[in-house]
Amino acid sequence: MKNYSADRVWGPQGWVRDAQIAIEHGRLADAPAGDRGERLGRYVVPGMPNLHSHAFQRAMAGLAEKQAHAGSQQADSFWTWRETMYAFASRIGPDDLRAIAAQLYVEMLKAGYTHVCEFHYLHHQPDGRPYADPATMSLALVEAAREAGIGMTLLPALYMTGGFDGRALSERQRRFGFDVEAYLSLLQQLVKVENASLRVGVALHSLRAVPEAAMREVLGAEVTRSMPIHIHIAEQIGEVQDSLAIRNARPVEWLLDNLPVDQRWCLVHATHMTAQETQRVAQSGAVAGLCPTTEANLGDGLFPLKAYLDESGALGIGSDSHISVSPVEELRWLEYGQRLATRHRNIAASTQNRSVGETLFTAALRGGARAAGVAVGAIRTDARADLIVLDDASPLFAGRDEASLIDTFLFAGNANPVRHVMANGDWVVRDFRHRDEERIAARYRETVERLVSGV
Repeated sequence: MKNYSADRVWGPQGWVRDAQIAIEHGRLADAPAGDRGERLGRYVVPGMPNLHSHAFQRAMAGLAEKQAHAGSQQADSFWTWRETMYAFASRIGPDDLRAIAAQLYVEMLKAGYTHVCEFHYLHHQPDGRPYADPATMSLALVEAAREAGIGMTLLPALYMTGGFDGRALSERQRRFGFDVEAYLSLLQQLVKVENASLRVGVALHSLRAVPEAAMREVLGAEVTRSMPIHIHIAEQIGEVQDSLAIRNARPVEWLLDNLPVDQRWCLVHATHMTAQETQRVAQSGAVAGLCPTTEANLGDGLFPLKAYLDESGALGIGSDSHISVSPVEELRWLEYGQRLATRHRNIAASTQNRSVGETLFTAALRGGARAAGVAVGAIRTDARADLIVLDDASPLFAGRDEASLIDTFLFAGNANPVRHVMANGDWVVRDFRHRDEERIAARYRETVERLVSGV
């Protein structure tokens, strides 16, 4: 058992003063009386779960910011961005994916993310032929997470059709495709490597990519019955329009009417919902998986945050395409988007908690843990020992006390105040540096320089 102490620790009910922290076998334990151990600092908070990641897209961040249709009347959108993504994805093999993901996960840890839900659909070779081991790309991600030291919920995605009309996958989508039998076989293979840092779950890519019968078959399989379930949904207006045209129902409406959506589910984006859908998602117990920087980058739209919080809906944050890797920025822009839309301030605050920062930070910890299907996101007995130590010397916190600390952390400045990071009981970041960042970064640079040459 290792023992630590801190002036303030953010617990499930807020700040705990003069706190002790005990860690045994990677989990938080009851602290023994009298042994205060190493003092960590003034403020210790839980590591943040990142509930939505497409790791390979980290290497293409910044490559889709040129107008695709210069001089034409056709506006750039998610769908034009997707063409750039497909072209980049076609170049990536297992070693490339591991190199990119390891660099990304180092960046996540240094920013304060200690667990990642990896929504993974880059399954096969670029021409669509399976690797000799169908889990090759999945295992590259597992190894990247182990190398970096981050916890992972691996979510292999089922991807079967190219649209709501059931069309076949396009040539560039073939490497994403599995039938149900092969997909369940992949899950059965991956659960055999689960451990304290790795959980396996289900990703149904989207309603347009997975037919109803396939969804039901996957959800009824023995291997999936206790797994977290993630799905992209209602991200784009075009998706809503196609769903209405073919299924005579909006995407979220159809999902809630036809599948057993409950606390195991994470509805990623859920941007375009009616008031009734917003209420129903909140009441279902599902987590809304929000990725504000990516949603802004792609021009998706704004999630109905105030109405959802008023219904006590669960939410978490992810970095999705990784144009930003910062829980601070995700939470900041979750609030700022609402301020711009309403022309008011402090939208997420409530009568229960007037602090916007504390409201959003607490919600993202709880919702992220639920979406991950792992006991993370809290400093409490029996949770995994994932925590971050904020920098006592940061000018950011000058003159601040516990009443304003979280608000300052989220809404003041851009310097990263995360000094130390522990994941699964191991110090992976000390004094702002990851334990293996130079080697991982060097490999990443070589990999990306090769991938983008000629693009």
